[in-house]
Amino acid sequence: MTVEISQDPWAAFDGLLGVEVVETIGDGIGSLAFLGRCSTEDNQDPETSRGWQYGNAHKFVEPLGGVIVEEFFDIGQSRSVPWERRPEASRLLAALKDKNRGWNAVVVGEGTRCWFGNQFSLIAPKFAAYGVDLWVPELGGKFDSRNPSHKMLMSVLGGMSESERQHVQARVRAAMDAQVVNEGRHQGGRAPYGYTVVDAGPHPNPRKAAEGYRLRVLAIDEPSAAVVRRIFAEYLTGEMGDRAIANGLNRDGIPCPSARRPDQNRHRLADGWQGGTVRAILENPRYTGFAFFGRWTRQEMLLDPEDVGAGHVVRFRKAAPDRVVRSRKKAHPQVVEVEEFVQAQLLRRSRAAGGFSAGKKLVRGPKRTKRVYPLRGRVKCGYCTRRMEGTPRGPRTYYRCALRTMVPGSPALKGHPTNVYLPEAAATEHFNKWIDHLFDPMNVDQTVSALVASQDNGETGASDHAAARKRLTDAEAKLRRFQDAIAAGIDPSALVEAMNEAQEKRAAAQAELNGVPKRVGRSAAEIHAMIDSLGDVKKVIRQADPAELQRLYEALNVEIVYNATGRMLDASIRPVGRDKAGVRGGT
Repeated sequence: MTVEISQDPWAAFDGLLGVEVVETIGDGIGSLAFLGRCSTEDNQDPETSRGWQYGNAHKFVEPLGGVIVEEFFDIGQSRSVPWERRPEASRLLAALKDKNRGWNAVVVGEGTRCWFGNQFSLIAPKFAAYGVDLWVPELGGKFDSRNPSHKMLMSVLGGMSESERQHVQARVRAAMDAQVVNEGRHQGGRAPYGYTVVDAGPHPNPRKAAEGYRLRVLAIDEPSAAVVRRIFAEYLTGEMGDRAIANGLNRDGIPCPSARRPDQNRHRLADGWQGGTVRAILENPRYTGFAFFGRWTRQEMLLDPEDVGAGHVVRFRKAAPDRVVRSRKKAHPQVVEVEEFVQAQLLRRSRAAGGFSAGKKLVRGPKRTKRVYPLRGRVKCGYCTRRMEGTPRGPRTYYRCALRTMVPGSPALKGHPTNVYLPEAAATEHFNKWIDHLFDPMNVDQTVSALVASQDNGETGASDHAAARKRLTDAEAKLRRFQDAIAAGIDPSALVEAMNEAQEKRAAAQAELNGVPKRVGRSAAEIHAMIDSLGDVKKVIRQADPAELQRLYEALNVEIVYNATGRMLDASIRPVGRDKAGVRGGT
């Protein structure tokens, strides 16, 4: 048999033996696509970033006969985002399937810009499946999947990219922490409700100052700051929760934060005050005048736990207490006193731990009504201590406590009539006579003396401390019983929830006993001034205008308990506010 041998015997020899011969680059590597990425448009100039990456790629492939015919450049995309979720990188992956794409290789300007962590190991097989080569400057040539050194180096590059990102994040966070602690610097973002951001001169960084950057600080926005003070004052009365306060603000037509500043709250509906809005204000420590940073932190969570390759998404979560920093001194004007903020937090903790009595939990918040009720929210039922609600009956108005609205199983159900009614006219007639007597010029000095004498004289309220000590004692006793039960052989897992609840109550009570600052009593002169600020009390009472009476009762902090059995009103006023100073009387 005759075998034809080509003019190149070595080629025929290699063909018979099945030896693969690496062909030399003839006319060059041909047409390529360029891939690059710029992380954020705010911190990097996309044109400059694209320019140097494209220049690196061009210098790399030009000597090899490569010509870049198409570009894929992502702007504002983190390297941690998988290719499938980057617009341009995703478009490149889709182009791999197109046989008429016009290029058969891809070159990158810098490998660490395009791959992160293990992304290369997930992307490279797709290129190999469609016959597209990858040219990486850090490799000095084309990626060869059969070369273990190439695989190891690309894995190292991915790890370096991830490490670089984490180091940058740590350095930036450390610098911002130091600026807050040492300088109290405002780190940007939306100003809290009650504040506005104002210009404070050139930026302290000379380079940024030369570029026109300005230092920004927080200043009080008095109209909204007054609302913040009202929220803290109403919450510290202990009678109103977040939703009740929000309802009152909506009823008075006060714009919510997103309605007041729609330009910085485009993501909000501006549909009125919500309980969550009030809670966010009550829990924001920046109202004390100190700068805080790091209360919320970015957390990267898997988009799909079943598909790790799908990458992560960013979610904001409350940071651990040890990650939050505070300025050493006040950084901006305060809206509320530190003592007020501490008291509000202790009160919230007590409520969360279930420290309030059943009567406190049953207090209802005010609802929107068409008629003005002078004693709205200020009359309590003597049977259950809940607020009685205004009920119109023809031309007359009553305050009612209905048995059907009680919580099933409540101890207050025992002996409670089906309905308890208090005529408004009868209540205001007797109550106004008592108020008129207290503020008569002949009796006002005696009223002031009673208010001064009823203060706590610098001590935290004795009744408050007694209640906190009782809650602490009860919680510790309950924990001891649980420990004895476990020692007796009870399964500890069955008591986990109950023990956790008891520990929360103990911690809240202990914090209240340790952390409540002392209150300073008011002098007679100060109380006289507060009474003068009420205006002509006798004139308001004589006119008997419901709206004016409602404002007067609110200023006096009126509280009435109606004992239906003896048809008696136990009334008190506390115009001094949270200092526990008050005058009581029965009518």
